[in-house]
Amino acid sequence: MKWLVLLGLVAFSECIVKIPLRRLKTMRNVVSGKNMLNNFLKEHAYSLSQISFRGSNLTTHPLRNIKDLVYMGNITIGSPPQEFQVVFDTASSDLWVWSDFCTSPACSTHVRFRHLQSSTFRFSNKTFRFTYGSGRMIAVVVHDTVRIWQLVSTDQPFGLSIDQYGYEIRIYDGVLGLNYPCISFSGAIPIFDKLKNQRAIAEPVFALYRSKHEAGGSVVMFGGAYYRYYEGELNWVPLIEAGYWIVLIHPFSIERYIITCSDGRKALVDTGTSDIVGPRRLANYIHRFIGAVPWGSAYYVSSCAVYTLGSIVFSFNGIYYPVSGRGDILKDDRGRCYTTFQENRLDAYTVTWYLGDVLLILCFSVCDRGKDRIGLARAV
Repeated sequence: MKWLVLLGLVAFSECIVKIPLRRLKTMRNVVSGKNMLNNFLKEHAYSLSQISFRGSNLTTHPLRNIKDLVYMGNITIGSPPQEFQVVFDTASSDLWVWSDFCTSPACSTHVRFRHLQSSTFRFSNKTFRFTYGSGRMIAVVVHDTVRIWQLVSTDQPFGLSIDQYGYEIRIYDGVLGLNYPCISFSGAIPIFDKLKNQRAIAEPVFALYRSKHEAGGSVVMFGGAYYRYYEGELNWVPLIEAGYWIVLIHPFSIERYIITCSDGRKALVDTGTSDIVGPRRLANYIHRFIGAVPWGSAYYVSSCAVYTLGSIVFSFNGIYYPVSGRGDILKDDRGRCYTTFQENRLDAYTVTWYLGDVLLILCFSVCDRGKDRIGLARAV
C-alpha cells in the first residue's frame, strides 16, 4: 500500500488492522475500585471471536470502555489460543503476560498463560527484570504463537511473569510494547518489528484513537491510519532520534501565561499512562496555580475546581493542543478530584516529559517507524 496524501494512510488496504481498545478506570486507590471493575468484567464478558468481523478490507472489533483512562485490547497466545487483555504501550518494547510460573499471591488474581496447554510453546532459560512506575517484575523469555486478530507472529518471544511486586491492583493481563527494540528489557524482537520484517503489515506504521465515550470506539491500527478518526491534516513531528517515541515540546501556556521549558523539552508519547509527567519545578508551579494539595502520591483539588481551571496548551512543531482544566482532572473511587499532572521522579536526562492519555485522548496519533516521526491531528 502506498501513501496517497499526507493526510494519512487510507484504510482501504487489505493490510490495515484495527484492534479494539477498552478504556479502564485507573486504579489509584484500592480494593473497592478493583472489585467494582472485576464484577463489571464478569457481567460483561466477551471474546475476541464473538465480536470481531472482517469486511471492506478492514478488520475491526467493537469496543467497550470502562470508566477512566487505561486502554486495553485483546490478543491471543498459544495453540489453541488463550485470550489476554493487554495495554498497547508506546513507552516499552516487550510483550509480557501473567503466567502459571508465578507463585506470588497477586498473580493468582489475574488471567494467566497456561503453557502446558499450548502445543506451540517453547521454553528458554533466559530471564529479565523490568520496572514500570512503582511495580517490579521478573519474567522468563518464552516463545509461542501470538495473534493480534488476523496478524499472526509464530514463535514470537515474549515474557511470562515469575515474580512481581507492586502490581496487585492492576487488572490488565499484560503489556504489549510498541516502542523501538533498542529499549527492550528482554532483548527479544518486539512483535511489531517481527510483523514488519515478515511484511505482515503494508507500512511500518501504527495509529491509535482513544474514544471519550464509555460505549466504545477506541482502536489501535496496524499498517496504516483511517482518516475518519481525525479532522484536518496530520501534524508530523520528527523524533529527536530514531529509537524512542520522543519529540521536542515547545513552550506551553496556562491560560495566558507562557511557560518556558528551560528544565527540559524531551517528551515521550506514552500510551501506557493516563498522566502528564513533567519536571518538578513546573509540576509544582502547575499544582500551585490550580490550587492542588498533596495527599499520598496524588495532588487533589476541590470538586468545584473541575469547572473553573483554565486550559493548559501544549505546542508541538508549531501546532497548539489545549488540555482543558476539566480534562486534566480525574476522580478516584471515593469521588475526590485529583490532577493528572505529576512530577517526574525518573531519569530526567533521557526524558523530561511523559505525555499520557489525558493529552492523547484529544489527538489521533500515528507512529511512523519508517520515517521516525509522530503524526497528530484533532480526534473526531
